[in-house]
Amino acid sequence: MADLTVNGLKLRLGDNEILKGVSVKVAPGQVVALLGPSGSGKTTLLRAIAGLEQPFAGSIGIGDNTFYDAARRVDLPAEKRGLGLVFQSYALWPHRTVFDNVAYGLKLRGASASEIKTRVDKTLSQIGLGHLAERFPHQLSGGQQQRVAIARPLVYEPPVILLDEPLSNLDAKLREEARAWLRTLIVTLGLSAIHVTHDQVEAMAIADRVVLLDGGTVAQEGSPTELYNSPANQFAAEFMGSNNKIEGTLIENAGGRAVLDVFGTRITGQSRTAAAPGGKAAGIIRIERLRCTTADGPNRLKMELKAPMYLGERWELVFARENLTVRGYADAPLPPGDHYVEFPPEALWVF
Repeated sequence: MADLTVNGLKLRLGDNEILKGVSVKVAPGQVVALLGPSGSGKTTLLRAIAGLEQPFAGSIGIGDNTFYDAARRVDLPAEKRGLGLVFQSYALWPHRTVFDNVAYGLKLRGASASEIKTRVDKTLSQIGLGHLAERFPHQLSGGQQQRVAIARPLVYEPPVILLDEPLSNLDAKLREEARAWLRTLIVTLGLSAIHVTHDQVEAMAIADRVVLLDGGTVAQEGSPTELYNSPANQFAAEFMGSNNKIEGTLIENAGGRAVLDVFGTRITGQSRTAAAPGGKAAGIIRIERLRCTTADGPNRLKMELKAPMYLGERWELVFARENLTVRGYADAPLPPGDHYVEFPPEALWVF
């Protein structure tokens, strides 16, 4: 199979331009997550690829098979694109059994009864629901319904499966289990997929590549580790992970190193800005990289412990000083009062 390629896609809803020249590529056997806040364009992009929304510029296709090309005036309807689509709502037929729900797409394609039986049985076995083939959707748990929704496109082996927040209707614990199951299924079957989610943990766990959207444009794309450990801009840095933000005056910026003046203290970090010294700048650091200590030292601020919170596997500590509040993790609670909070320079990005 060739790559699925989206090139320079633009799409407008009313007077609002939702997609502003988005390009995405999905290689065979690869899962790409479309990640971003509400309104960033991720679901609209997925629907445009599926043929459910009409762009006004750009192109979509797999190899030589063009689905949409504005310049050539090509626009295949959704049913002729052959892509698998899993909706957020599952959209199962309530009056059909699990077997019939999964078989429906094959029947529309004119498959024989014997082929339908073989392929549905195989697909239900792959997703662990072979023993529930004769049940109806209302007799299944939420997680089981979600598996049936994924099985429906799997049964006719589309080149790419489009997943529109398929785990969002599950409760937190079941969602974690479903995330692990879905990633295992993807790896085992070698699926090609585009996965839309607003949950960064889900995106990093399931996808091989993440495309982070911001206001209809691609803010950054790369592997989950690249987006988490090497954000290209402040939006990417703040969106990924749980973070602290400290603001101050930029007093040095040279050689990849930036220094902020925060409450009269020099705080050094990795420069991600071309700004000249003298203006305001912001440092971003992941919560888990903050350090708590009892002694003064380089890159440390004196702050008051406001609230220790027990999370089970660790404590989350909230520190404050004037208008600055930061959070960090610790293995044990600290005593009330003042402490020194360290911002390791290798973990602080200055924008």
